[in-house]
Amino acid sequence: MVKLNRIYTRGGDRGETSLTDGSRVPKDAARVTAYGTVDEANAAIGLARLHAPADADAMLARIQNDLFDLGADLSTPEGDSKRQASALRIVAAQVARLEAEIDAMNDDLTPLDSFVLPGGSPCAAYLHLARTIARRAERVAVTLSASEPINPEAIKYLNRLSDHLFVLARHVNDQGAADVLWRPGANR
Repeated sequence: MVKLNRIYTRGGDRGETSLTDGSRVPKDAARVTAYGTVDEANAAIGLARLHAPADADAMLARIQNDLFDLGADLSTPEGDSKRQASALRIVAAQVARLEAEIDAMNDDLTPLDSFVLPGGSPCAAYLHLARTIARRAERVAVTLSASEPINPEAIKYLNRLSDHLFVLARHVNDQGAADVLWRPGANR
């Protein structure tokens, strides 16, 4: 369990931060950017939860907890086998849960015949914001994976998360009835 007595440590005053394994890296390192972007997505989900109906809120609460797991995963470099045994990692079951929730919500939605613009309801708008941040986190994680090994389930989770947030936005928009659809060239 994490215990935080003091919030500031002055350890980052010179532009470095500690990873879970104790190593020091620049605050703009790809690994730090990856878990920092996951944190941004989590904050946007927190905004969506302020407007979410109970079923959506329950899913989002689980996702927020998963995102802390994901941040821990990304902040723990692969390598030291002793640390690897106890490292908190995203697992396939977490990805599968997102897929099952996407499938269940999608069963109640009419197929789209246009792209959806972010909006419709406050909850949906915040979910679209969280979705775009999750996509950015995925891109950063993919970039990180090109130079350092990371858990492949972390990238899968981020990929499914953005899909989940898209489908959930449609779900909270009155099962898609309140979606705002793109009308190509409408303002020419």
